[in-house]
Amino acid sequence: MSTPPERLRVLLAGPDLVHLPGVYDAVTARLAARAGARGVCLSGAVASAVALGVPDLGFVNGSDIAARATQVTGVLDGLPVLADADTGYGNALQARRTAQTYAAAGLAGLHLEDQVAPKRCGHLAGKAVVGVAEAAGRVRAAVEAGSGLVIVARTDALSVDGVDAVVERCLAFAAAGADALFVEGAGADVIARVGAAVRAAHGREVPFVHNRSEAGGPVEQGPDDDELRALGVRLVIHPVSGLLAAARAAAASYDAIVASGHAGGTPRMDWTELTDLLDLPGQLRLEHRYADPVDAR
Repeated sequence: MSTPPERLRVLLAGPDLVHLPGVYDAVTARLAARAGARGVCLSGAVASAVALGVPDLGFVNGSDIAARATQVTGVLDGLPVLADADTGYGNALQARRTAQTYAAAGLAGLHLEDQVAPKRCGHLAGKAVVGVAEAAGRVRAAVEAGSGLVIVARTDALSVDGVDAVVERCLAFAAAGADALFVEGAGADVIARVGAAVRAAHGREVPFVHNRSEAGGPVEQGPDDDELRALGVRLVIHPVSGLLAAARAAAASYDAIVASGHAGGTPRMDWTELTDLLDLPGQLRLEHRYADPVDAR
């Protein structure tokens, strides 16, 4: 049976464009798997919101993400999880250790960015990036950590230093051994330019990861799937969609309870549907089996 990193590598090497919905706990992981997702993603911004109730301003660390990852990977039966590793949480040595920690949590891959630490959400103003040598050093350290993880190198330089800086950084990331590239905020023109530069410099294709996050505005805007696929994008992450939907539904339910004493007709899952999702019938069958010492079936 293939490992989660091997499964994620297959997705990156294939011809399809694969969507990775964002999950943040065992219930959302099970829901994504039930929907037929071929992989999922785990966002640092979402982990910060759910675990700490604070915005994505560098409050979470690798240990926080790894701990939450174990809640997700434990119910996915090998479905690959691509996790946010922010800046690696320090210099190259910390990035190397982060890769090892994430692998131990059962993750399939990570994306590692070039912001200064502490970082800011990629869609906020006021970002700053480290020098290209330091950024590439983080990537190389993660690649050489021996974790087996898929290493996605992300740059936030587009809104800070422009497209020329993005090209320079992506060339350095490819040389450092990154399995895929992730240009935050990139449109089709930027992805095409980076892809052409990498092919010219390294004589090979490096797949791209693209971000469809509501934090950056309406997700319907930007390149469509066919265009992204033609540009070499193989994974599209949707890091915050699930949390935003859950938060809206929970808010409506709580408002109704406070106003009328019950949740009324607010959208929500039936209790039986939830317990079926959690495999209550299967667990009860096991309970029955183990309660009877002569039942050897």
